[in-house]
Amino acid sequence: MSKTQVRLDTHGAHAAITFSTDGGVNILTTDLLHTFGALVAKLRKETTIRTTVVQAEGKLFMAGADIKEMSRFTPDDARTYGSLGQGVFTDLAVLPSITVAAIQGAALGGGLELALACDFRIAVKSAKLGCPEVALGLIPGWGGIARLTKLLGVSRAKRLFLSGNPVSGEEALEWGLVDEVVNSAEDLHHRVPAFCKSFQRASPAAVALAKRALRDLNELSAFADCFNTAESREGMAAFIEKRPARWMEG
Repeated sequence: MSKTQVRLDTHGAHAAITFSTDGGVNILTTDLLHTFGALVAKLRKETTIRTTVVQAEGKLFMAGADIKEMSRFTPDDARTYGSLGQGVFTDLAVLPSITVAAIQGAALGGGLELALACDFRIAVKSAKLGCPEVALGLIPGWGGIARLTKLLGVSRAKRLFLSGNPVSGEEALEWGLVDEVVNSAEDLHHRVPAFCKSFQRASPAAVALAKRALRDLNELSAFADCFNTAESREGMAAFIEKRPARWMEG
């Protein structure tokens, strides 16, 4: 059986993390989580990266965790596995760049948890998104319950993780689970770069501080820290001088 691979590509201020598997069914194994986590850690040090897309080649975005691997777990194994996934996805969530999950086919279980750790989600309208863990006698273990509840509210989050039933990309848009839908995977490849470009006006330092303020619920501290950055001086000077800020040229 072919194993899922992951690679990181950067082009100027944009990065793409891409999962791929011969046959097109991507699965998150322990080894893949470690590799993916190392790429995320590398990205965190890349201060020039302003937008990051998490995407996949093949039939679907991510089928979820490796059930065969999990079937051998003891409770201690499960705790270690859950801690690994939660740590990697938290690292993804706190990246200073703007992150976008590009979803085709399906994002199920751990695949949906991966997408939820991104700032935004764009899906093909026929894609399936859900938390099927309860059908296996399990629950999400990588932060999905908390992130779903924060994003959708208690009632709709429960509909997903207590039923195990997926929703389509169109339904996900209605619920607020995804930010945009497109008609096909080909459309996804065109729309995601354009979506990323819509943030060109944003100072990278300000983006990182705004994301921190949302996580910490401490807007005042993040606002004050803006004035420690060269970008705040540049941004205000550009406004006064009626010119674009330098980061807009990137």
